[in-house]
Formats: sequence, C-alpha cells, structure tokens
Amino acid sequence: MAEAKLFGLQNEITCFICQETLSDPVSILCGHSFCLKCLNDYWDQSHECSCPECRRTFTTRPELHRNTVLNELVKKIKKPRLSPHPSQNYAGPGDVECDTCTGMKFKAVKSCLTCMASYCPTHLQPHFEIAAWKDHKLTDPDGNLKVELCVKHQKRLEIFCKNEETCICMMCALTEHEGHKKVELEMEKAEKQKELEVTWSEIRRRLEEREKTLKETKKAEEQMKISVENELEENEKSFTDLICSIGKTQKKLTEKIREQEKTEMEKIEGVREELEKEIEELKGKDAELRELSETKDNNCFLQTFPSHGVLPAEGDSLSFTVTENFSSEVLKKKLSCVKKSLEKISQWAIVTWTPSGREASVFTLQPPEPRSRDEFLQYFCPLTLDINTAHRDLHLSEGNKKVTHDDWTVTDYPDHPDRFDWSLQVLCREGLTGTRCYWEVECNECWVDIGVAYKGLSRKGWNFECMLGYNDKSWCLHYSQGHYSEYHTDRKMEISAPRSSRIGVYLDWPAGSLSFYSVSHTMTLLHRFSTTFTEPLYPGFSLNFNSSVTICHLTPCDH
Repeated sequence: MAEAKLFGLQNEITCFICQETLSDPVSILCGHSFCLKCLNDYWDQSHECSCPECRRTFTTRPELHRNTVLNELVKKIKKPRLSPHPSQNYAGPGDVECDTCTGMKFKAVKSCLTCMASYCPTHLQPHFEIAAWKDHKLTDPDGNLKVELCVKHQKRLEIFCKNEETCICMMCALTEHEGHKKVELEMEKAEKQKELEVTWSEIRRRLEEREKTLKETKKAEEQMKISVENELEENEKSFTDLICSIGKTQKKLTEKIREQEKTEMEKIEGVREELEKEIEELKGKDAELRELSETKDNNCFLQTFPSHGVLPAEGDSLSFTVTENFSSEVLKKKLSCVKKSLEKISQWAIVTWTPSGREASVFTLQPPEPRSRDEFLQYFCPLTLDINTAHRDLHLSEGNKKVTHDDWTVTDYPDHPDRFDWSLQVLCREGLTGTRCYWEVECNECWVDIGVAYKGLSRKGWNFECMLGYNDKSWCLHYSQGHYSEYHTDRKMEISAPRSSRIGVYLDWPAGSLSFYSVSHTMTLLHRFSTTFTEPLYPGFSLNFNSSVTICHLTPCDH
C-alpha cells in the first residue's frame, strides 16, 4: 500500500526544480512546494522572485519557512518509495523506460494503451488495485507508443479500414471513413497473420530449396575441379608417354642409322684399302714399264719384257657399290601424318553436358563439326528397326532395315508393351547417347517422318504424346514429295531446300545437336535442333500410305 500511496502523491512530494523527492520542503503563497535549497538557488540566479512552476511574481522576496506537515509526510512515505519492487531494474540501453519514474528511471514491464504510458512494477501496481484502471489494456513494453496515436485526433489507433488499408482511430471511423469496411485491429492482424504464414512457409520452402541447390552446386563445383585435375593429369601422362615414346623411337632409329653407317663405313674402308693397295701396285708396274720402255739395249729389253709386259688381273673390289644417302620416305610420311593428327587435335573443341539431374557436368574434347560426307561417315552408326515397336500395318524387310506401309500390308505381330497401337511408327533398337552418330535413310516420294525419341515416348492411343515431333520427348523432320518441315512439341516450321530422297542424320549427343542433311553430291543442312539431351535417343520413323524408308547400309566403298 505504501507504493500505491507514493504513486498517488507523486506530484505533491516531487520538487518541480530538481524533479527529486522534496528535501526540507518549503511552500510559498501560490501553494507550490519546493526544496529549500533549490528555491533559494533559483531566486539567487533570477532577477525577479517568481514561482518556478506557475510563474507568479512577488514584489518582495518571501521569507522561506519549512513546511512541517509536508516534511513529516515525505519522511513517512520516502522510505517505501525508495524501496523498488523486487523485480525492478534500472533501464539500460534498448530498454523501455518507466514514464512515471523521476530521476533514475526503472525498466518498464508493461505499456498501457489506455494511458499511453509505460510502467515499472511499482507504478504499474495501481492498474491492479484501482477499480477504474483495471479495464485498461496492457501490453508488452513499447517504446513507440506515439505511433499508436492518430496524428490528427491524438486518439489510439484501434480500427483497420479495409478500403484504404490503414489503421484509424474512432474519430476517423466516424468522420473520414464513414461507409468504409472496418474491422478491429486484432481481427485484421489474425487475417494478415494467416497470409504471413503462407508467405513465410513459401519463403522457408524456397530457402530450403536454394540452400539445397547451393549445396549441390558446391558439390558439382568440387566434382568439376576434381574432374578437371584428373583430366589434366591424364592428358599430362598421355603426352608425357607420347613424348617418351617419340624419344625412344628417335633413339632407336638413330642407333639403327648409326649401325648402318658403321657397316657401310667398314665396307667403304675395305674398298678404300683395296683400292689404295691396287693403286700402289699399278704405280710400281707403271714405273717398271716406263723404265723398260726407255731401255736402249735390245737384247736386255727382250729378255726383261716377259716378266714385265703382262697386264695384272683386275680385282673384284672395283665392282663394289656404296650407299651414299640415307632416307626413309615411308617414315617421313608417317611422321607427317602424326604431326597433322596432333595439329587437328589442338583444334578440337570442349563440349560440356550434364548426364542427368544435377550431377556434375562432363566435358570432352571433340573434333570440329564435320563438313564433307567423308567426315560425317567417320561417325557412321549401323541401325536396325525394332520389330517390337512396329505398328501392325507396317512391314519390315531387308533384315529389318526397311519399313513399308500400304493397304494390303497386314502383319501378325504379337502383343508387346512397346508397340505403337495407333500411330504408324517404328523405332530402332539402338539407344544413342554420349557420343557422335551419323546414319542415312532413303525415302520414296510419299509422306514420312524421320526423327529420334526418348524411350518414354507414349505408345498407346492417338494423341500428340505418341507422335514423333509433337511432344517434348521427340524431334523429327517431315519429308513429303521433296518438301521439308521440322517438328518439336507443337511447333512446325517449313524448310526450303533442294530435293533429295536421301536424308542424312547427324547426332552430337554431348553438344545437344541434332542435324538433318539433304545428301547428294554435297551435304546441304536442312535443319538443326539445339537442346540438352538427358536420355538415350532412339531413331524412329512415321509413315503414311505407300510410304517406305530404308536405312542405308554404308560399306567401306562409301567412305
């Protein structure tokens, strides 16, 4: 109860000048009370004697006497006033201060939206003891209570106007917002809280998804770094081995040439020695014959001539041949081919692709795009039609290399889950993935579709999900009497190109490229699809009445 009394007499026992509890209280003629020292100091510094609170002026300086009754009252209630509530603490940075405390302020524990003030435990007590205050609306401490007031009417904001999406007071509701849809703040907050929960849930979902994606991206980054380092290491090892092999081959060839040189030099040395010996003998014989020819004594000449006049036999060494030049045209041609191959490899491009999902990308070195037919044929891929996918009105022949459709063709194929039951189509058995492939087909002049599809292409019923080129699982070129058009999903585009019954199909799976060519004496590009393939692709065909398609058998002669 002492705290309650203190709160009720707060103004009466507080000095207006120092804002502290009265010390030696004195009262003046206007009825206001101050600390004796505070009032004397105030008048000492002022040119006139006036009440610091109400500004009443006195002609002469009043004589000050202690107010005995007020002094006793202060003494009685001063002790409990200075004893804070057990849970009270002085307000620090970031805390909401009690609006009633004087001097050092205690931390507020509640804010009253009716009083528009914040209170510490001691000053809050009357809200629980005074009947008129028990209905006040208390909330957690709020240091921005002024925000809760209407700027125009200085009334508490307690209504939400839905028309203008703003908080208003009761006066605003009765005047400026009459006829608008209005609800209590609590109801609007509950509604907005639900919307907030939905948004918050979506934010958390996106955050979780992005964090997962980031984690996968970092994992892919690490895998890519490891892949690159491994690839560089393998390339370094391959080229080191190649350089080592070239060095060893060069050394062996050098040794062989040196051995041959030694053999030839030995032969040459033997021939030289024989020739030098024979030359010496011939020179000696030449001197003897010159001397004999100058002999004037006929008798001596005739007696000596039989031993000197005979021509010595010619040696076999004179017919010996010596290799003067060392060369190997075959070796030069081979090394030239190796050099050209290495130069071509240096021009290869890096192609990246992602196998599936969010796995780390794979990159490979590939030669440039083929230009001539010979270059395309380097990637020739033999194909065979899959009889388990063929529609019953299609006839396969020539070792399942040719498919035909006509009125009188009725084939008794067994039931199979992969068979097209409505679309006149057939796929090949080979699933192409992760490489470059090329094949050619020969068409008659009737309607035919040439394309590729994922294995998941629907097989049952008559709808776009089953038809080549009409969905996201297939790509195709339409050919009819020399006219071309391309299909993918629900898109169609006409193509103007020279007429040719032979169509070449080039698939660069890692690069995501599918190209169709008109094949004659030149290769004419009809259309190229550029995308990202995620599954093996199966070549396929769709036929109309009297149509036929033959997968060309390319022999070595074609190369």
